[in-house]
Amino acid sequence: MIAARAWCRVDLAGGTLDIWPLGLFHRQARTVNVAVDLAVTVRLLPLSRGYRVRQGGSLAEAASAAELARHPEAALVGVIAAALDLPPLEATVASESPRGGGLGASSAMAVAFIAAAEEAFDRRRSAPHERVALARDLEARLMRLPTGVQDHYPALLGGALEIRPLPGGEQVRRLSVDLPALAASLLVVYSGQSHFSAEKNWQVVRRRLDGEGEITELFEGIAETAAELAPALEAGDLPRVGALMSREWSYRRRFTEGISTPALESLLQAAASAGAWGGKACGAGGGGCLAVLCPPERRGAVAAAMEGAGGKVLAAKPTGLPLQLSGSEPAG
Repeated sequence: MIAARAWCRVDLAGGTLDIWPLGLFHRQARTVNVAVDLAVTVRLLPLSRGYRVRQGGSLAEAASAAELARHPEAALVGVIAAALDLPPLEATVASESPRGGGLGASSAMAVAFIAAAEEAFDRRRSAPHERVALARDLEARLMRLPTGVQDHYPALLGGALEIRPLPGGEQVRRLSVDLPALAASLLVVYSGQSHFSAEKNWQVVRRRLDGEGEITELFEGIAETAAELAPALEAGDLPRVGALMSREWSYRRRFTEGISTPALESLLQAAASAGAWGGKACGAGGGGCLAVLCPPERRGAVAAAMEGAGGKVLAAKPTGLPLQLSGSEPAG
């Protein structure tokens, strides 16, 4: 049995600009995010026949990878297994992120599964950018919607990253960040509302491709904010990073109806009232998790205020570890 452990991420600014070709339209476009130690784990066991996916208490079984791809609870594994022409296998998948949390768990699972499959079946070990491109394209095939790359790199590389969409491919830079200091100020809070990011992203992408003036201006504001946030993060100026996260959210929440919700705004207001520097919804919004930065000495008060407003504080802190691969004996 081969196990692969990848990470969820918190996006601090610039999300959606990682979806091709949107970032190419804005000179300062970049996505700034950080891996957090909410793990997605894939355990892969070769079989003599059949394909199985276990997740929680559910089990999906199929005679072929193509058949597995049609199963609603195992479709992504099936799509990847079919594309890679993988032999029979059993995959056991677990995620520490809430379902629909906006923390990139499904993309982390995709790259973890690809890494585990390369190891289990002695395939050529892909470079990170190859795994990212493959996972992105197969997710798009599954959802029939455009997908980005910002979720995959933190899952593979760990740490704080700046991902810039440039002609010919993205440029990924590891930011020099004091992760323990960031951990002392960062809160990741689940709103209690699940969300589906791809559909909301597509509405926004389509409007930008159509050249709508308002959406273009909002993206320009997000790109400029992300460009300011990266150096502030490296300088350790976390109050400014928090303020820039709030500014980014002020643009993003205006993209389309449903990105901002009463629950999200109530939680952000509770955080601000308790002394937070700023924050935003993770991913596409519409529910999921929030990321908030606050003075370390106010962290307990901010957490209590957000839980009092209906949120659930997650035990999540930044991690600099890359994807982890290990071998183990099959259970039983």
